[in-house]
Amino acid sequence: MAQRTWLITGVNRGFGRHLTEQLLARGDRVAGTVRDLHAADDLRAAAPRDALWLAQLDVTDTDAVRRVVDRAFAELGTIDVIVSNAGYGLFGAAEELTDAQIRQQIDTNLLGSIQFIRAALPHLRRQQRGRIVQFSTVGGQAAFAGGSLYHATKWGIEGFVDALAQEVAVFGIGCTLVEPGGARTDFRYRSSQLSPKLDAYDASPARAVHRIVEERTSVPPGDPAKMARIIIDSADQEPAPRRLALGSDAYGAMHRQLSERLAALEAQKALALSTDGPAHA
Repeated sequence: MAQRTWLITGVNRGFGRHLTEQLLARGDRVAGTVRDLHAADDLRAAAPRDALWLAQLDVTDTDAVRRVVDRAFAELGTIDVIVSNAGYGLFGAAEELTDAQIRQQIDTNLLGSIQFIRAALPHLRRQQRGRIVQFSTVGGQAAFAGGSLYHATKWGIEGFVDALAQEVAVFGIGCTLVEPGGARTDFRYRSSQLSPKLDAYDASPARAVHRIVEERTSVPPGDPAKMARIIIDSADQEPAPRRLALGSDAYGAMHRQLSERLAALEAQKALALSTDGPAHA
């Protein structure tokens, strides 16, 4: 088991914390970012000496992203794996969301992830090796009412990483998208945000997500510690797995919606082919 240095955004809670705790326990080194340095005081206190490097970072601040990433590579030297983990959920019908909520969701989940990866690319390219792990979700492959803007950011980052993987393979850089289903972190009941409500949507399936978050009664099936272990182990796989679907709910929803999309595409095959021009125009 090779020892590595990891750069992870959002290490104070959720998957970022699970990854960091497991990596430190196995002897790896972690460079972690948090919005508030005090939120990681307990991690710092428990970490072996010189094993945890921390920096304050809001991923919506592009200049700060570049400064922090550059400093991490300058101070730590080689970084083997970068993990773009910071993000949150925004739920409610598209019409109900405020303009400010939409901007913040895109700035954090999509633009923040893109700029974090872009900031690391020159360093990874010079190393001629490295691994990029981008957190997505089952919602990056399957869509549900009430999640339109969240899906927009996750479908967007999946397209970005799929194209990126083709661009950087020549430099020895691998890319993996992590697609967990519901996990027992604080994502659902602490970090997620809800839209204001319009009475007109009380009869819409979009309202279900409000009930789930407000009632706080459902228990997600996924074990985040098990998921973190699989993500860590994936760094040893060559080539890098393009996607990691984690959780029975993720597998079920993705399989169902991908199958439906493929069936719909097959039904349009003749129509699609009919629009080509002559072979020798």
